[in-house]
Amino acid sequence: MRRRAAEFRRPVRRRFSNWIWILLGLFSAAGLLLFVLHHNQNEDRLQHTSPVKDEIMEPVKVSRNVSGETQTATSFARQLGEQMTLAKAYVIIAKEHNNLHLAWELSSKIRSCQLLLSKAAMKDEPITLADAEPVIKSLSSLIFKAQDAHYDVATTIMTMKSHIQALEARANAATIQSTLFGQLAAEAIPKNLHCLNVKLTADWHKRPSLQELADENRNSQRLVDNNLYHFCIFSDNIMAVSVVVNSTISNAEHPKQLVFHIVTNGVMHGAMQAWFLSNDFKGSTVEIQNVEEFSWLNASYAPVVKQLLDADSRSYYFDGSQDLKGEPKLRNPKHISLLNHLRFYVPEIFPQLEKIVFLDDDVVVQKELTPLFSLDLHGNVNGAVETCLEAFHRYYKFLNFSNPIISSKFDPQACGWAFGMNVFDLVAWRKKNVTERYHYWQEQNADGTIWKLGTLPAGFLTFYGLTEPLDRRWHVLGLGYDVNIDNRLIESAAVIHFNGNLKPWLKFSVARYKPLWARYVNHSHPYLQDCVTS
Repeated sequence: MRRRAAEFRRPVRRRFSNWIWILLGLFSAAGLLLFVLHHNQNEDRLQHTSPVKDEIMEPVKVSRNVSGETQTATSFARQLGEQMTLAKAYVIIAKEHNNLHLAWELSSKIRSCQLLLSKAAMKDEPITLADAEPVIKSLSSLIFKAQDAHYDVATTIMTMKSHIQALEARANAATIQSTLFGQLAAEAIPKNLHCLNVKLTADWHKRPSLQELADENRNSQRLVDNNLYHFCIFSDNIMAVSVVVNSTISNAEHPKQLVFHIVTNGVMHGAMQAWFLSNDFKGSTVEIQNVEEFSWLNASYAPVVKQLLDADSRSYYFDGSQDLKGEPKLRNPKHISLLNHLRFYVPEIFPQLEKIVFLDDDVVVQKELTPLFSLDLHGNVNGAVETCLEAFHRYYKFLNFSNPIISSKFDPQACGWAFGMNVFDLVAWRKKNVTERYHYWQEQNADGTIWKLGTLPAGFLTFYGLTEPLDRRWHVLGLGYDVNIDNRLIESAAVIHFNGNLKPWLKFSVARYKPLWARYVNHSHPYLQDCVTS
């Protein structure tokens, strides 16, 4: 066989090249060096910690007292806290066994611990070993004394367990009560707004010219002109309504084509008139009505009026002896405000209008809203943004589907929608007798078994099959409770809604969102400046 030329022969394969052997040697040397260093460090650590451990642990015979591993300011505080917790348990056990002297001694040492911790906290200085050691020693000896008195571990555990359960019950009650107080605070009027209301009410009674101007405006043809854009707001909060109006006209291309219909109660009617008659709103028309002048809205016509006047319903909110086991959010006094239920009587309040946009008083308008009036609702009565992306806004979360009337007529997985920015086709409303549907469901729920309180469940029933879903960008909710809403979602929204307890006019509102509301407040108004200063 012919042999290949040298240049065409295959090279001899080597199992390992020299550089691989070199790398393996370096890795082995490095590993050996790290092992030796780690071993030496462990020996040094043991040599340093063992004397301290022997020195401190011997006189203080409590597990995990001062040791070399926990010699920090926080560990001394922690040890004191743990010993106080154990000592408090033995105080209770000693009292139960009528050993009052031991209970007194333990209580005295507990107070010493508390005094030491409070002094350290006030001075913002760490607790030193010299301060902690005598207290820990004395308290430890008393704990051992309690153990010698046959207060065994099992007894201690059972006692602590019972008291933990009692504390949990108290904590739950406190949580419910704080939620209730938070809702009451959300409904309360801040001092500066109350000051503004008083000044405006005085103006209304002192200046007859304002009342004359209000009488003239009442007969304006603009209030019934369906070629204009009509908005309705039902509220007793002057500043909130003012922000809704200001933000709407500030983002409107033609403010003079806007008409605002505001309905308030008898207490706030004069102040509301004085405010909107004495301020400039870029040529837009503002009408103020008093709900107490709606003679047709009575108990014989509206079931909700009869229910709101019921003594049991009112005592449920205003009686001081409320049952804390109930759901706090259902005790919100807004549920018995007639203004909150006027949204179901829009065609009766404005009999000559054909289409209107309903706005809650806790919204801010950021875009032009007049395109809402040209939206095709496809024969539906209510145009609203659906909220079923959140699981809790399905029908079964709001309604009692164990009731056969509900289960036979409604889908429990039906998508909920939002009140706060709604387009109402009043022609379709009257044609379909929607108000009568609302009355029917209010009568069915006279005993409160279909839904609890509020207007949203009633709206879900009344407008079922009559609601046209709108693009989500028309209405973004949650600024009154959710602190993590995406900024891009807020910026793209036509209307942002501060639903929840953290209203923007309150001190405990979400600081991140408050400027979105505050920029539409007329801070230069002399009454506002005086009330803020006072």
